[in-house]
Amino acid sequence: MRRAANNSSVFLDALTKRMTPPSFIIQYSFFMTQETRQLFGTDGIRGIAGEFPLTQQSTYLIGRALGHDLMRVTRGAQAVIGQDTRESSRWIADRVAAGLSAVGVHVHSAGIITTPGIAFLARSRGFAAGVVISASHNRWTDNGIKVFSGDGFKLTDARELAIEKEIFALLQNPGAADDTALKVAPPCLPGEAELRHAYVESLAESVASDLKHLRVLVDCAHGAATAEAPELFRRLGVQATFACITPDGKNINEGCGALHPEAVAREVSASARKFDLGVTFDGDADRALFSDATGRVINGDAVLLAAARDLKAQGKLAGDTVVATTMSNMGLEIALKSAGIRMLRANVGDKYVLEEMLKTGATLGGEQSGHIIFRDGGATTGDGMLTALRLMDIMERSGQSLAELVGDLKVFPQKIQNIRVRVKVPFAQVPEVKQAIEAAERELDGNGRLVVRYSGTEALARVMVEAESEEKMKKLTTLIAAAIQKALGV
Repeated sequence: MRRAANNSSVFLDALTKRMTPPSFIIQYSFFMTQETRQLFGTDGIRGIAGEFPLTQQSTYLIGRALGHDLMRVTRGAQAVIGQDTRESSRWIADRVAAGLSAVGVHVHSAGIITTPGIAFLARSRGFAAGVVISASHNRWTDNGIKVFSGDGFKLTDARELAIEKEIFALLQNPGAADDTALKVAPPCLPGEAELRHAYVESLAESVASDLKHLRVLVDCAHGAATAEAPELFRRLGVQATFACITPDGKNINEGCGALHPEAVAREVSASARKFDLGVTFDGDADRALFSDATGRVINGDAVLLAAARDLKAQGKLAGDTVVATTMSNMGLEIALKSAGIRMLRANVGDKYVLEEMLKTGATLGGEQSGHIIFRDGGATTGDGMLTALRLMDIMERSGQSLAELVGDLKVFPQKIQNIRVRVKVPFAQVPEVKQAIEAAERELDGNGRLVVRYSGTEALARVMVEAESEEKMKKLTTLIAAAIQKALGV
């Protein structure tokens, strides 16, 4: 595929074989969206760097199609582009920037910056769009293209679909695009430290508490947070010790960060109370997970509980409502209910959490994985560094440790298992998988939850089971995972 850059039929053939729209079974009810998007998933376009849809030509054409979309809305549009630390991020940023520039969009580079940093710059600096080159928590060989509109929100599904149509039109008729820019390296503007500094300052100003006495171990996952987290924590005087801050292009997320919060938890536990908490970011720092002072991992559900109760006490929790997802534990729902707080469930993906928040007016929402959205401060996407600051602020104002803040959260036994798949076929159309799900539902008999869905960003099926006992949880997870592996597995 790498050598077929000028063969649109090869591109389209690769697309139909490798990219199929995600389908979901949620608590066994089969649900398939009306979407026909094939490039954009729940978090932008993602794939293996160098292979379709992230080749030299296709990334250039993605830039052109996005540029046309922006110019239709704003004459003389400007865009800001940023990237994470993967070795492929720079050339993909160059290709997208070349495509944007080819149709008249002026591109500003923020260099290495977090995803929420680009969202902030898009909405605060008058850019028509913000573009992030990152595959977030994925392995270093993957990469992706995320796009925010000028208001800082991710593009709507309809707008992504319209951009896709132009990309396919260009692939089918390469002569319609002037590819001159592909023959020379485009002038990629250097990373502008001033843009990153503006984002750091906005974060620092969002917290009024004095955090100087807090001792924190911070894992930057060798990712985008390495460019801003040290400056932010120094700016606030936090006693921070940093880990995983030496990216080499290939070590992003490797055994560290929010994918492996147990690593920081072990360090905190072994430090004999040297740290008050541990913080772990993922590759693009749009989410964070934590460790309390005893070394216990604190996930997004627990953060939502602490933040919701704090906002409610201040009268800032709109509608006394929190938006979580289908993956959030039943224990969170019970704990919130006991505090007089209603929990709504959205589809997985902070984009869909935000959509539900905007629809209901909720000021707090997030995912178990650590994407937390604070609309009371105007955030338009999950922000790991903001989440860390807000959690530390709650600790400081309440005088409670992180363990004390969430100690009453009783978590139902839950297991999430990923199965790599070769194709994404609706589960209701696969008899053995459908039968396994039905059998699990009968055994749960309403005393637990089952979520079986495809990842929107990877070739994975995810099985999540909550049950009253760990034995039953493991048994049912294995039953369904085995059926998926046999029918659809790699």
